[in-house]
Amino acid sequence: MKFYYSPGACSLATHIALKESGRPFEAVKVDLRSKQTADGEDYWQVTAKGYVPALRLDDGQVLTESAATLPYAGDLNPASGLAPAAGTLERYRVHEWIGYIGTELHKNFGPCFAPGTSAEAKEAAKAAVGKRFNFVQQALEGREFLVGERFTVADAYLFTVLGWCRLVAIDLGGWPVLQAWQGRIAQRPAVQAAMRAEGLIK
Repeated sequence: MKFYYSPGACSLATHIALKESGRPFEAVKVDLRSKQTADGEDYWQVTAKGYVPALRLDDGQVLTESAATLPYAGDLNPASGLAPAAGTLERYRVHEWIGYIGTELHKNFGPCFAPGTSAEAKEAAKAAVGKRFNFVQQALEGREFLVGERFTVADAYLFTVLGWCRLVAIDLGGWPVLQAWQGRIAQRPAVQAAMRAEGLIK
């Protein structure tokens, strides 16, 4: 299985989940500007969407979108608890969080990274992110993880998005619960392994 990523992008969440699963995979870096992979592929030939993450499965099929790649990665090792069993409420809670993080957090960061976005629009986007952080902080109060008592793929996604705060000058000190949670998750061996592999930490 090949996993296509761009350092620090949303694909980091799937990278973390794959590392947590313990299953073997080949990580391939993608230059999102040139649409070329580190091993010489034209990334447009991998996925017509042109963005990460993407998984090329052993049968040649390509799976994209974090909402799909995260549960897939979790299901590679059911015993890990990364993706709770189908039919359980915990499974739906994980999907609920993936949906929220994707549409309410990830999407609201978009204007902060888009070329040509005005300063006013960037500030509005950061204000919107802050409102969503209020909700997430309340949900995490007194909890170690987003769902149940184990790290899940939803935690991998939230950790990835929180990592963007330093890139757009959002001070997580205003959300001490989130800041402390981010610090704890950052110490997980699989999280460190994924970040090291992407050159995000030494």
